[in-house]
Amino acid sequence: MKTLRDTGIGETVKVVKLHGEGAVKRRIMDMGITKGIDVYVRKVAPLGDPIEVTVRGYELSIRKADAEMVEVK
Repeated sequence: MKTLRDTGIGETVKVVKLHGEGAVKRRIMDMGITKGIDVYVRKVAPLGDPIEVTVRGYELSIRKADAEMVEVK
């Protein structure tokens, strides 16, 4: 299983599934990260947290812990 956290800089991946429960999953979905959406990884901070991605035409910073909950292919 590959997650958004494992994705390299400059890669575009497709969201397969969201893991997690309740408010955390809802927050990820509210940011626009839903099943079937393409996500482009723009940058990763020097210490690896947060990760900057482009989703639905806008830039978004997501924590590593949240990125681990997004399964991609």
